[in-house]
Amino acid sequence: MPTIAPRPGAHLDGDVLHVTVPAATSAEAVELCLPSPGGERRIELRRSGDWWSGRADGVSDGDAYGLRVHGPWDPGRGVRTNPAKLLVDPWTRRVEGTVTSLEIARAFAGTDAFSTRRDDRDSAGSVPHGIVTADLDPAPTTRPGVPWADTVIYETHVRDLTMRHPEVPGHLRGTYAGVAHPAVVDHLVALGATTVELLPVFAHTSEPSLLARGRTNHWGYSTLAYLAPHPGYASTPGREAQEFRAMVATLHAAGLEVVLDVVFNHTCEGGADGPSLSWRGLDAAGWYALDARGRDVDVTGCGNTLDAASPLVGALVVDSLRHWVTTMGVDGFRFDLASTLGRPRGGAFDPAAPLLGAIADDPVLSQVKLIAEPWDATGEGYQVGGFPPPWAEWNGRFRDGVRDFWRGHGPVSEIVTRLAGSSDLYWPARTPAASVNFVTAHDGFTLADLVAYERKHNEANGEQGRDGTDDNRSWNHGVEGPTSDPAILALRDRQARNLLTTLLLSAGTPMLLGGDELGHTQHGNNNVYSLDDETSWRSWSSPDGRPALVDFVARALALRRATPALRRTDFFYGREDTDPDGAAPDIAWLHPDGRELAEPDFHHHGRTLVVRVDGDPALLLVLHSGGGPVDVLLPDAFGDTAWVPVLDPGTASGAPPSTEPLPAGDVLTVPAHTALVLKASPRG
Repeated sequence: MPTIAPRPGAHLDGDVLHVTVPAATSAEAVELCLPSPGGERRIELRRSGDWWSGRADGVSDGDAYGLRVHGPWDPGRGVRTNPAKLLVDPWTRRVEGTVTSLEIARAFAGTDAFSTRRDDRDSAGSVPHGIVTADLDPAPTTRPGVPWADTVIYETHVRDLTMRHPEVPGHLRGTYAGVAHPAVVDHLVALGATTVELLPVFAHTSEPSLLARGRTNHWGYSTLAYLAPHPGYASTPGREAQEFRAMVATLHAAGLEVVLDVVFNHTCEGGADGPSLSWRGLDAAGWYALDARGRDVDVTGCGNTLDAASPLVGALVVDSLRHWVTTMGVDGFRFDLASTLGRPRGGAFDPAAPLLGAIADDPVLSQVKLIAEPWDATGEGYQVGGFPPPWAEWNGRFRDGVRDFWRGHGPVSEIVTRLAGSSDLYWPARTPAASVNFVTAHDGFTLADLVAYERKHNEANGEQGRDGTDDNRSWNHGVEGPTSDPAILALRDRQARNLLTTLLLSAGTPMLLGGDELGHTQHGNNNVYSLDDETSWRSWSSPDGRPALVDFVARALALRRATPALRRTDFFYGREDTDPDGAAPDIAWLHPDGRELAEPDFHHHGRTLVVRVDGDPALLLVLHSGGGPVDVLLPDAFGDTAWVPVLDPGTASGAPPSTEPLPAGDVLTVPAHTALVLKASPRG
């Protein structure tokens, strides 16, 4: 097992650059390469175990640098040393350049990745390179510190959020500074979000399959440098770290946390037929999970898998995360395809895997939010509910259960369990907050498309419809895509608000897809990862400048904040411990006729669920996905006399047409496809 260097990477001390990098045990020499008037200045590093170190004089902040590794070529054993290929330091904190020639960036000759011949063409000028970066001061330690129970996540892409924002100046659109613009910050605060989750902001480049087709990876799930901010999101080239830190500071000042979507499951190098940009040329077998023939074990669907058992991977992951917390100021992370971090060498998932433990037990990282996407590209990797504390998880079963209910599918037990915080997945080791609830995310339909399309329309991606999931659980309400039918449009709008009501008032941590509150459509495309255009860019246009769903979301989240019972730190159990007289359970599941559901009822495909939640105030949620109206007997209001409507998805803003109290025992006729929320009158 290789030892870990005390300070990997390139660090500037005056005009002296100190470099420490890893290389394969078979490496014969490693060179630090710096630009010079004659072409390239090369400095041979000294070996100490699996690490190579050295220094260079006369170096300045902003100078380019790269690495070259000399040694054998034996791809059948995962050895892909080729000194003709300029490599990026895995610990670099800034990068420049892109892959301009995939052919030259490859280390092998011809078309066979396992060729016995290397490609001897110099890749410098055709690949990215690192940039020498002076150390930055630590980020301020004062943070919003939003408790998990109060957290509301807003998932967005740096570029998509502001590319069409009318108040953001043109030169700031699509940048870190654009996210920090007052108009954007004010919108997020008014909406009721507490935590901004950004799609990948680590420096990235497009994977080989996209490069071969002349396309780019817009989402950024194709990492090139794990400690470097993506340069394409800086309004001033070379200022990406400073602009990112300023963005974080601005959001913090507004009380908003920043969580980053991070990709430690694979890299931009793709499979063995991809380029040698960094890890593959340094030590393919030391970074990637490889089989006995030197081929990549691919459990990510992206061509390669970083080996969770590798000490190098573990060191880079922890160093990267700590850098983004201590230097860049962020408040947590969402781990893309996180199951791979618990699958050493691509094997079976182990919740006690060393890398998961190293992250959760780290004294810095244990203090921030850790969110797992608990699956990968394989069946073995589907681990919803399988992560240990302190991990929270994207709850894909919440998404599926809520979508199914509102399109008329699934047993009552599923929607009941998801509304109550998914105790089947997270009890007893974790709290309801461990369930990050969502009905839409960047990967899939937007909310507007979820109610307008029943199948994906991904023609613009150029993959003949092979990309993107076919399991959308959506409903077009009678017409596929755009329509001028007012009845269908009204129903779609109401269903969107029904879905939001269920999401925002369920136990757990709600996550909104940025743009859903704006009515953003991707025209039925459920995989816009390569589309950097108006398909992905959020539209902010509205007749009155404030789209109706913004008002609805803000109203629903205000109700959530005002209702402690919806922000629980333990699970609902139907216990009688929240009523001062011990006479009422903390939650009750009712038929429309007022009687409590019995065990057999939970297994039926009922279309109406009445939920009575005790608390101060007590709430009544009526979820009716049926195609006709239903009469609901208003239950006893815990000794109170009436229920007051507080949220009605039948109106654009959610404001009920009437707030006249409705006495317990009265019958309320609920229209088809409607969610209603009522509040008990104050205790007298």
